[in-house]
Amino acid sequence: MISLKEIVFIIVVFVSSVIQSITGFAGTVLAMPFSIMLVGYNTAKPILNVLGIVLSIGVIGLNHKSLNKKEFFKIIAIMLVGMVGGYLITTQFDLKAGLLYKLLGSIVLLFMGIGVHNTFSEKYRQKKKEANEKTSLLAYLVLVIAGVVHGMFVCGGPLLVVYASEKIKGRDEFRVTVSAVWAVLNSIILFSDIKSGLFVPKTFLLLVICIGILFGALWVGNIIFRHINKKWFMIITYVLMGISGISLLIK
Repeated sequence: MISLKEIVFIIVVFVSSVIQSITGFAGTVLAMPFSIMLVGYNTAKPILNVLGIVLSIGVIGLNHKSLNKKEFFKIIAIMLVGMVGGYLITTQFDLKAGLLYKLLGSIVLLFMGIGVHNTFSEKYRQKKKEANEKTSLLAYLVLVIAGVVHGMFVCGGPLLVVYASEKIKGRDEFRVTVSAVWAVLNSIILFSDIKSGLFVPKTFLLLVICIGILFGALWVGNIIFRHINKKWFMIITYVLMGISGISLLIK
């Protein structure tokens, strides 16, 4: 029997999946805080991870020719280093639920701050235009940290965007390349979750239901992607991220 919290979780999955299909990165980081509070870390993490894989494959299938292969392989290689660190943190250290909540809440608020700055700062946009093509050591460090966060919470997307927005210019190219990264990295996490025994019958049932509504979210998101004002959409996304982050900190 599906509980009320699980029904709300399914609604959260639909809304966040629409957002993920539009931006290529914000869905999981928005859904994870609410999902952890509704169904717990050991249920939320594997389900959102698998949904990320399915959704990413859907986005790639719609426009696979836009994939930037050079940046794709570079991002995968560097983020894998960080993911190993994130996996070790969650498996080797006894992190209590309250600490996990506050850690994730802080990360979400940090992501929101970075996103707001990068989206609305005129000085930042001007700096991007004047920057040369050489990738800095700091940019690579951002990718490593994104890998750590992704290994722990499956939501390293906003930090990846900090890097990708500098190196990938086209809207479709950006969306498809970032989605391809999640398809690969989340598949690695999937094998780890299976090995850890996280897919118990109840979790698997919820996953099947969520995959069913995911295709509707992908369809809705693709329509919105072609018509929405990106600036206003990002404002709404950052507000929701702020609410989710604060909710975790005061839980």
